[in-house]
Amino acid sequence: MNFDVVIVGSGLAGQSVALHLADRCRVALIAKRQIQEGASNWAQGGIAAVLDPTDSHSQHITDTLLAGAGLCDESNSRYIIEHSRDVIEWLIKQGVSFTRDSSSELGFHLTREGGHTHRRIIHAADATGHAVITTLSERVRNHPNITVLENYFAIDLIISNQSQSLSNTECYCQGLYVQNIESSQIHVITAKQTVLATGGAGKVYLYTTNPDTSTGDGIAMAWRIGCRIANMEFIQFHPTCLYHPYAKSFLISEAVRGEGGVLLLPDGTRFMPLHDPRAELAPRDIVARAIDFEMKKHGLDCVYLDISHQSSSFLNEHFPTILSRCHELGIDITKQGIPVVPAAHYTCGGIVTDINGRTDLSRLYAIGETAYTGLHGANRLASNSLLECLVLGKATAEDILRQNSLKTTIKINAPEWDESRVCDPDEEVVVAHNWDELRRMMWNYVGIVRTTKRLERAQHRIHLLREEIAEYYANFRVSRDLLELRNLVDVASLIIESALSRRESRGLHFSRDFPNTLPKALPTVLSPKKHREKNKPRL
Repeated sequence: MNFDVVIVGSGLAGQSVALHLADRCRVALIAKRQIQEGASNWAQGGIAAVLDPTDSHSQHITDTLLAGAGLCDESNSRYIIEHSRDVIEWLIKQGVSFTRDSSSELGFHLTREGGHTHRRIIHAADATGHAVITTLSERVRNHPNITVLENYFAIDLIISNQSQSLSNTECYCQGLYVQNIESSQIHVITAKQTVLATGGAGKVYLYTTNPDTSTGDGIAMAWRIGCRIANMEFIQFHPTCLYHPYAKSFLISEAVRGEGGVLLLPDGTRFMPLHDPRAELAPRDIVARAIDFEMKKHGLDCVYLDISHQSSSFLNEHFPTILSRCHELGIDITKQGIPVVPAAHYTCGGIVTDINGRTDLSRLYAIGETAYTGLHGANRLASNSLLECLVLGKATAEDILRQNSLKTTIKINAPEWDESRVCDPDEEVVVAHNWDELRRMMWNYVGIVRTTKRLERAQHRIHLLREEIAEYYANFRVSRDLLELRNLVDVASLIIESALSRRESRGLHFSRDFPNTLPKALPTVLSPKKHREKNKPRL
């Protein structure tokens, strides 16, 4: 279990890095379930890229900065956007079949989503993520230099010397502990470079569009070994998650509104023009708050997204997945509105990195939703996330290949996992109960609209939950549910601490106690130095 590079996470970010590296080094790709079971595979809308001759990088950058509410890193945003065409061409060469348009000079259909001033979203019908991940997964599985480890859970990172400061050049990441979920055995995986591409943390909330794998694992692991975390208060709630008792986490794409869908109350009243002049094409945070406001005002379980004015052939061409899933549930979107509610969707903050994916710890990288590059600021512009995965996946791989460490032998000092003082859990209902309590508490107290009193209540309860989980973790053999709960509590604490420190409303963070926006925008950066000792991993 020794590799040149180990990548934790098998979404678009992780697979992109793996494929760019594999011709020149030995790579391990760790998936906590099957390789395709991640948020990237669920992405419907598409990838934002400047492809149309009438579009421009400057306009895409302007749209991104505007959506980010003053907190985007302009330099990093410019780099990512200016490399958008390159990565789209790379995907096409890999065999991804984007939706064609014979009437377009480009040859591909481009759609428009909220916050964009131009049609620049290239897509594969309404299942872009699935098309991309399916194509890349085949290449990953067939590459002789990539070892795919499915059903392996990353527990904690291993650093060269626990007592050293991360700023010390002799302190570096040398791999991680993982658990084989099927056998429950814990292994040490060592590598010259480690990449965290574990996705976001949507499962910290009761309602989310994210898959079950989105439990903030990379963010929590990086925090525990001393990396800085930024802007965790900015959790994007997707405005339109399908509301149905048998539909778990099914997203209704932003592109439905981009193609003319309108939001209605149950009596057919359209309400978005009352909240924003851009109506349904306003950025996601505005649309989500508007829906939340109308639901609370009228005591509604949901609102309706209506695109029935479009023809059946149009809907079948552009939204076949949504059309089919709704039909399975007895909803005919050609004749009626789709019941929708907001749900936790995207983590805009994460592990602080530079444009090459480097974290505070030597030989540790982070990319994708688990990282904070400054691209998304206080609110992610639609379809910029897959673009970030691709551009920085390539940049990270290139930076790793430049490192001399791949050509040399590093000193590995990784102690084996110690289970000599633990036993099998006696009451796993404790874990299940804490899972449910945490997610409900976050939904009720740290949701779309926040108050200081709610946040303080959440902070108090998180402290108690952390103590219960730490005691359980110290005394019993670990399981996936326990490990995910441990990570979610760490992430929840980061979200709450970040939200309490922001005494204004900006982007995705809206506080009733501080409804105004301060004149100067500053990111929230948390440093874990004072927490390191009490959160050290078990060795």
